[in-house]
Amino acid sequence: MNRYPIWKYAILGIVLLVGALYTLPNFFGEAPAVQVSSAKAAVQVNEALRQRIEQALAAAGVTPQRVDLEGQSVRVRFDSPDTQLKARDAIQKALVPDANDASYIVALNLVSRSPAWLKALHANPMYLGLDLRGGVHFMLQVDIQAALTRKAEAYVGDLRTALRDKNIRHGGVSREGYNIDVVLRDEATLAAARALLAEQFPDLQASSAPEGAGFRLRASIEPQAARRVQEQALKQNMVTLHNRINELGVAEPVIQQQGLERIVVQLPGVQDTAKAKDILGRTATLEVRMVDESAEARAAQAGRGPVPFGSERHPERNGQPIIVKKQVIFTGENLTDAQPGFDGQTQEPSVNLTLDAKGARIFRDITRENVGRRMAIVLFEKGRGEVVTAPVIRAEIGGGRVQITGRMTTAEAHDTALLLRAGSLAAPMEIIEEFTVGPTLGADNIERGIDSVLWGLAVIAIFMCLYYLLFGLFSSVALAVNLLLLVAVLSMLQATLTLPGIAAMALAIGVAIDSNVLINERIREELRSGVSAQVAIHTGYERAWATILDSNVTTLIAGLALLTFGSGPVRGFAVVHCIGILTSMFSAVFFSRALVNLWYGRRKRLKSISIGQVWKPQADGAAAKTN
Repeated sequence: MNRYPIWKYAILGIVLLVGALYTLPNFFGEAPAVQVSSAKAAVQVNEALRQRIEQALAAAGVTPQRVDLEGQSVRVRFDSPDTQLKARDAIQKALVPDANDASYIVALNLVSRSPAWLKALHANPMYLGLDLRGGVHFMLQVDIQAALTRKAEAYVGDLRTALRDKNIRHGGVSREGYNIDVVLRDEATLAAARALLAEQFPDLQASSAPEGAGFRLRASIEPQAARRVQEQALKQNMVTLHNRINELGVAEPVIQQQGLERIVVQLPGVQDTAKAKDILGRTATLEVRMVDESAEARAAQAGRGPVPFGSERHPERNGQPIIVKKQVIFTGENLTDAQPGFDGQTQEPSVNLTLDAKGARIFRDITRENVGRRMAIVLFEKGRGEVVTAPVIRAEIGGGRVQITGRMTTAEAHDTALLLRAGSLAAPMEIIEEFTVGPTLGADNIERGIDSVLWGLAVIAIFMCLYYLLFGLFSSVALAVNLLLLVAVLSMLQATLTLPGIAAMALAIGVAIDSNVLINERIREELRSGVSAQVAIHTGYERAWATILDSNVTTLIAGLALLTFGSGPVRGFAVVHCIGILTSMFSAVFFSRALVNLWYGRRKRLKSISIGQVWKPQADGAAAKTN
């Protein structure tokens, strides 16, 4: 009746082993570290850089615990924050002699001390939020007006192309603020232009007025379209920030929208605010333009004349200037993927681009009309443009798949693909708020949070053991298993733990013990009715299960509501709360019963069980106690 087969105990043992394995990395803590990453696209992070860092530390008399090349950065671990600061200065002096032209970003960070064998099993500690780990917090203001201006500028080029395709003669297309003006000669061309706008540009609303001998058609962005531009700009900036920070391997970022024009960025573990600004400043704006190959442009490129009107001078990677037109063909928002590869015919390193439908159409038209001319991919970082590559268009390219080749090494192709893949900002941003949470304050929050959870667990365990005796001990062991599984699941999911999450852990302990109280009291009721001990155990667990399920499902619904509609700390609380409910149902019912079955299940003539006071009425009014 109260026996588990061997396979059930085996499953419980495996669950405990996996839970202990994935909980273990959280006990090793974090080591102060210095992280070195590239500040320029052409600068490599490789084994040679790792060796340079080791040499610089040796020259400064600093002994690191470990120097690892991890992805696109080198992380150097130390035993104390003082050594970390001394090492940062030594590495900064060796790698960044000129702060105005830095090739590397040298930032303070915190990294896990987990051994390599745990990492090989993908057993990693939970991510800690800013309030627990320390780090930097930024609030960025997105320049929505710049996004609208860029959209209007794109409409200027698109409208000019559409008018040419329809053979509609005009006296010029210009932009004034968010409005696009077209000068037309007569009413016939005005009517044709209006029909074109209605057919191909539904987001523009048109108005016309006489001007001299002709007419001026003014197209402005509709309010609904303007709101969509604002929303898309904010979302694209958030995705770009997330991609860039992830590509650089800086930290586990928290990037959230706040209001209509602001983005909150939190970088846990990063202690250097200035370096964090550099990381955010690396987010680039990608634009594709045509190279100006006129005689005036060639003279300006050679330094023998001014830059022609409508063009700009930007340097290539080798430092040579190149003149490109101001008109933007398309931006990084039309790029869906970029991967390094090799040309199938020449075997030269290349970058393979995948464009969306709009970008594919534009690229097909541009390449058809400009065969034999050069097209430049310009990357704007920190307000300065750099021509990543300027290939010659050999033939019309359709289908949305583009291959860029020429004058690139394998490493340069990889870096170019990384930069293009990371995307571009739809609108400029500026930092309007920043603060740093020190690691000491974070450590104090962790200590207080853990103490609250452990003290709560200890007091509940003492109460249960005093009130329910041996069954109370079984419940306390199940409660400890619940906490173990909760931490393990959070670690496997790589969830971010914050102070509200620790509060949810403490609450989960109280919720979990309710299930055991229901079971124990149900067993007591069965004993009062006069049934045998074995039957009381079996019936108590069976009948308490329905009540436990109902109560936990209703609590889970409330947690899911917090998870769905909440944000920030509320969502962090809800995640831990929901997972805690699921683990408590497993540990309180299945694991505690396994302990009870293991202890009492093999006793055929069980007369009493240790579950505290069980009062039942006797014929003479006396009371009996079962222990």
